[in-house]
Amino acid sequence: MLCQTDRGTGELRTLWRVNPLVMALSMALLPASGLALAEAPDMVAVPVQAGRDGSGKPVAHDAGAGHDVPVELPALTVTARQGVERAKDIPFGLSVISGRELEVRHLLTLDDALRSMPDVNVNSNGGPNSANVMIRGVGSLNAVSMDDGSVALNVDGVTMSMRNMSLGTLDIERVEVLKGPQGTLFGGNSLAGAVNVTTRRPTREMEGHVRVEYGQERQHLEEAVISGPLSGQLSGRFAIRNTGSDLWVDNTQTGQPLSKPGDLAFRGSLLWDVTAGTSALLIAERQQIRRSPSLTILRPYGEPPKLDFTPNLFDDDKKTMARYSLELNHDLGASRITSITAYTTTDFFTVGGYDRRIMQALMGGTPEASVKEDSSAQRGVSEDLRWSSLPGAPLFWVAGLNLSHADRHFDTYYMPGYRQDRRYRVRSSAVYGEATYPLTDALKLTGGLRQSWDRKSYDATYTQGSSSGDNRELDDHYTTGRVALSYALTPASNLYVVLSRGYQSGGFSDYSATVAGGEPYKPARSNTAELGFKTESADRRFSLNAALFATRVRDAHLLGYDYKTYSTNTVNADSDSKGVELEGYWRFGDGFELSGGLSVIDATITSDALGVSGGDVRAGNRTPDVPRWGGNLALSYRKPLPSFLGLPSPAVNARLGYQYVGARPADPQNHFDLGSYRRVDLRVGLTAGNAEIYLYGNNLLDEQYDLYGYYNNATATFGSPVRGRTAGIGLNYHF
Repeated sequence: MLCQTDRGTGELRTLWRVNPLVMALSMALLPASGLALAEAPDMVAVPVQAGRDGSGKPVAHDAGAGHDVPVELPALTVTARQGVERAKDIPFGLSVISGRELEVRHLLTLDDALRSMPDVNVNSNGGPNSANVMIRGVGSLNAVSMDDGSVALNVDGVTMSMRNMSLGTLDIERVEVLKGPQGTLFGGNSLAGAVNVTTRRPTREMEGHVRVEYGQERQHLEEAVISGPLSGQLSGRFAIRNTGSDLWVDNTQTGQPLSKPGDLAFRGSLLWDVTAGTSALLIAERQQIRRSPSLTILRPYGEPPKLDFTPNLFDDDKKTMARYSLELNHDLGASRITSITAYTTTDFFTVGGYDRRIMQALMGGTPEASVKEDSSAQRGVSEDLRWSSLPGAPLFWVAGLNLSHADRHFDTYYMPGYRQDRRYRVRSSAVYGEATYPLTDALKLTGGLRQSWDRKSYDATYTQGSSSGDNRELDDHYTTGRVALSYALTPASNLYVVLSRGYQSGGFSDYSATVAGGEPYKPARSNTAELGFKTESADRRFSLNAALFATRVRDAHLLGYDYKTYSTNTVNADSDSKGVELEGYWRFGDGFELSGGLSVIDATITSDALGVSGGDVRAGNRTPDVPRWGGNLALSYRKPLPSFLGLPSPAVNARLGYQYVGARPADPQNHFDLGSYRRVDLRVGLTAGNAEIYLYGNNLLDEQYDLYGYYNNATATFGSPVRGRTAGIGLNYHF
């Protein structure tokens, strides 16, 4: 090993000169030390490898020391309010999952990440376009269109369709889940909260990693990231990931997996530091999910679960998402101007329906499968222009203008002569602002307001032998906002109370099959009160967040069906949700960390709703998909090891995670419950230098719990099970 001085920085740079075979063996022996440790918030004493500090930067350090060097961990920062702030200073509840944690917990999609949180529930049939997310028991009772959601999705400042929760977690810095109405900064469809995703940016130092995995059911992952300077002012970053597996559901006719899902994603970004206070960030990303069908399986599922469809029926299933954005930042001394311009696309084609087993249960005899095809394409353009305070300023404030335009079609084909072709257009504009003002040294007042204007149009052609057309328009304008007080009990602890108003826009259903079904659905409204407490010790060894909350929703959306006109419609019902949540961690020394969360939620429907698909809904019914109890607990461990086999700075790291989700109603009618479940995941790794090799096991208890449930009649209920127990091995190398 040699060291030389960098002429530009004066720092020492470590140069390795090794035999290629030795390098290959070292890589095969294990992943991420320096860089991975810098990202991980799970330690206070961070082992520093020879020649690098905790961030991976070169330092003059004795390569043979091999001791723990205390490194002060920075406070957790987030961009929940469109500016960089400490998480404990935010006057509402939020949870954060770092990029390192996503990797360690094997959370490959946003859907996976959200399911891992005790107060977040996801209803999905396993397909990439079906997620309906609820936070704290609040959300769409039935999502009646791809525009109908109560949780906003924002990626690098760009609003995405809430049906893109299947996005992969490739090269992500962190995922923030913001709880309670977020209409001030995220707009109309954030009645329950928002998911704010920040991807990693180009760096001024060369870095990257290569990661591969292989596991049971032919699960595989190949990933590579490289980042660094391209010139004195220009930096670039490129990330790519390919994953695939056998589906965990078999085809009755072949005895083989029903399909072989695959997922290919990449992202490229360029950062131009024009001057000390001016920068431009260009991002282009694309993800394509293939052969990942929506699953509707007769319950009980059997082992393994099976569907009776024609082989290769789902080979053409595909969903493609793309985002192209340009972010400009310019500092004006004591403030900052930010502009984010984006173009997004979402296309999908999927085959779905009832297999022969379900049709037999419904009709008797030996019927054929009932199959339909859905296809959609969406194009969106958006601009967010805002003026804000600088990070760390004593007075936080932001004011902005948001404009967006989206065109979408959604077409359904059942059989020759029977189809629906639908076209949707949404034009939105909004002005918004929020500020936190210090009333005293300890007491702060926060206020935020947003005024939005939406115009939506709908054109459809329904073909059932003959054709009929329909076209409609809808104008809507609404105000959302919040007011909060926060009090610093100590420099490390804050108490807050917040009142907020949320809104879920009206629109047009994706399920309309006749002119009668084209009536627009009404918007939903919510009012939320929250009392919370946040504390984080000065040495970052301990953190605890707690909140009491209550939300009242008016006119939540349900899918209706009129048996006289054979048309779908949207029915409205009111709901209430109240509860308590806890979240925290404790780094108690010797490399151990204990972390966890708990939620207790009482969510009920408070008004009758007649004419709902599946039967009438009665006041007092529990809200679907929301358990009364949920929680998780994890024990993490990292310990440097004595040197052996010539490995540089070896260390063992492990994480054992436990999650409990209580029983929850399958539907608004409360026909039946989806059973409670317990999930145990384990990861054990050995690091050496810049490499790590690890073993992982997911769902070790092999519980066959439900992703969702649907009631047809007393003898026929449908749903989809989760993948059972799987294990695999992975290799990660950082540079």
